[in-house]
Amino acid sequence: MAIVTRLVKDKAVVIFSKSSCCICHSIKTLICSFGANPTVYELDEHPDGKQIEKELKALGCMPCVPAVFIGQELVGGSNEIMSLHLKGKLVPMLIKEGAIWL
Repeated sequence: MAIVTRLVKDKAVVIFSKSSCCICHSIKTLICSFGANPTVYELDEHPDGKQIEKELKALGCMPCVPAVFIGQELVGGSNEIMSLHLKGKLVPMLIKEGAIWL
């Protein structure tokens, strides 16, 4: 978990993605639509991408992308993010972590 822990440290929102994944693109677009500027790591372009993918799987991410961390905590993948959004809980989380301001 060392690489993932290091990459999410001190960042409000981190998204682990793959550049060819349409679901990843949708989640990135959703979060950015609120004015957030997430740190995005494209695993298929990152030199440690394979190791990061193994760490995400060990954390329970299946599939391993997209994997969204808010406030250094794993929130989950696309299902969890969409569920939070539909329940009106995603924006408050982003505000709480300082990712967006209203």
